[in-house]
Amino acid sequence: MISISGIFAVTFSVVFAYVADVTEEHERSLAYGLVSATFAASLVISPALGAYLMTEYSTNLVVALATAIAILDVLFILVAVPESLPEKVRPSTWGPTISWEQADPFQALRKVGKDHTILMLCSTVFLSYLPEAGQYSCIFVYLRLVIGFSVFNVAVYIAIIGILSVVAQTVLCFLMRSLGPKRTIMVGLLFEMLQLMWYGFGSQLWMMWAAGILASISSITYPAISAFVSLHSEADKQGLVQGMVTGMRGLCNGLGPAMFGVIFYLFHVDLDDKAVNNNHNNYNTINKTVEFTENVPKMIPGPPFVFGAMLVMCALLVAEFIPLDSNTTSLKATSRRQSGMSVEVHYEIERLKKHDGGVGPLTSLVDHNSVVL
Repeated sequence: MISISGIFAVTFSVVFAYVADVTEEHERSLAYGLVSATFAASLVISPALGAYLMTEYSTNLVVALATAIAILDVLFILVAVPESLPEKVRPSTWGPTISWEQADPFQALRKVGKDHTILMLCSTVFLSYLPEAGQYSCIFVYLRLVIGFSVFNVAVYIAIIGILSVVAQTVLCFLMRSLGPKRTIMVGLLFEMLQLMWYGFGSQLWMMWAAGILASISSITYPAISAFVSLHSEADKQGLVQGMVTGMRGLCNGLGPAMFGVIFYLFHVDLDDKAVNNNHNNYNTINKTVEFTENVPKMIPGPPFVFGAMLVMCALLVAEFIPLDSNTTSLKATSRRQSGMSVEVHYEIERLKKHDGGVGPLTSLVDHNSVVL
């Protein structure tokens, strides 16, 4: 089941590519922020709802409800979501019109991988999301067993951080307009580095709450990177480059938890709930917090978070060298439609270019000298 889930883990790539098709350049950062905000809101609602249903009813009900929601989502897309491609460029049949070379993912990656900017962005995603994936896998257990959060405090913590993340995603558009895509990415990376440092060196409850606020602000990094990628990629390669970025995140989802687990093991920090309970650690019956400090380093309670902050510092250095001038990238969307140009006109221009200036139904409507191709 996990393997099947990994094969179909392309939802974000397709969604971001769709957003790039149906929005103008100046609207994409806002659209990406809204998509990410919706995802963050689901992260707030679904864990609490799933835990409640599992406690009150059964695990089977939770699985059945999730399956039903997924089926309804597919039906909604089929019925209500329009196709982003204009009708004249859609495939006429469902038949196999793709060659083996086009179907080879490694061939496509080699072509796009020649672009220096895309490679630097993927490196930034890898270095920044590797510690983030490890953090997601253990942060709530870490808060409960090492810092001393109660189960109720952890639930409240999840809700507050999720709400703040939604707010951060909604202001992404204003940051993109005022600072630019590159600076917005660096702001997100800076806050991610600070929150990892705070998690790594903090040992008090209030420090964890402060680190959570920084973590919610750092959630703007990935939408900003996706917006930057969409602005610097050809229109017909949106799905491919978004897939590369999402693929890096998928790779980090596997490596990040393993990296954090190894570092916790090297520093003798045991996050095994059962093992810790067998050692008869202290339990505070007044505020219902668990105090496990026997094997926790005094100076650095969370060593993996500090190591992750160093990786994010490397990501900041890589992001600093991402070119601000979009003309420096070979994958610049030369075929991307300009603001105010319809999708149909855009694809008609592309078709005429490929046929050496052939005449089409929209030829008289387009002044090629006035359009930057």
